[in-house]
Amino acid sequence: MLCAASLSGVLGVPAPTLVRGSAAFARSASDTEAASFAFCHNGGGTNCVVDGDTIWYRGTKIRIADIDTPETHQPKCAAEAELGAAATRRMLQLVNAGPFTLQSIDRDQDRYGRKLRILSRGGQSLGNILVEEGLARYYAGGRRSWC
Repeated sequence: MLCAASLSGVLGVPAPTLVRGSAAFARSASDTEAASFAFCHNGGGTNCVVDGDTIWYRGTKIRIADIDTPETHQPKCAAEAELGAAATRRMLQLVNAGPFTLQSIDRDQDRYGRKLRILSRGGQSLGNILVEEGLARYYAGGRRSWC
């Protein structure tokens, strides 16, 4: 289990990247989770992407703990809706790109009952990829506007 101190990105400071560049898609022996994901429609699902920082995996709703992406459900402005849709599409690509690892953090779930996990492949956070591509920011707690 990771502790909060090792998740500096979650606390608002850029997280260290374990692997950069094209190695982001290199599979590690510890990358054992995999499924065929689709977009979620009408609530929950088995293996689907809700938005850029929330997925359903094997019937469990997971909040990707190290990032925050724009809202796609009730966005506050057109820019948030557009960026949120792009983040959602990109997360779908990332989770379908091959096996990944689910890493626990210092809390098991959030106040909405979602499991808090970091998704990684080859030692690099998939959330970090979204941050590097300008589709997310490191999660620093609370809500901040995207507009």
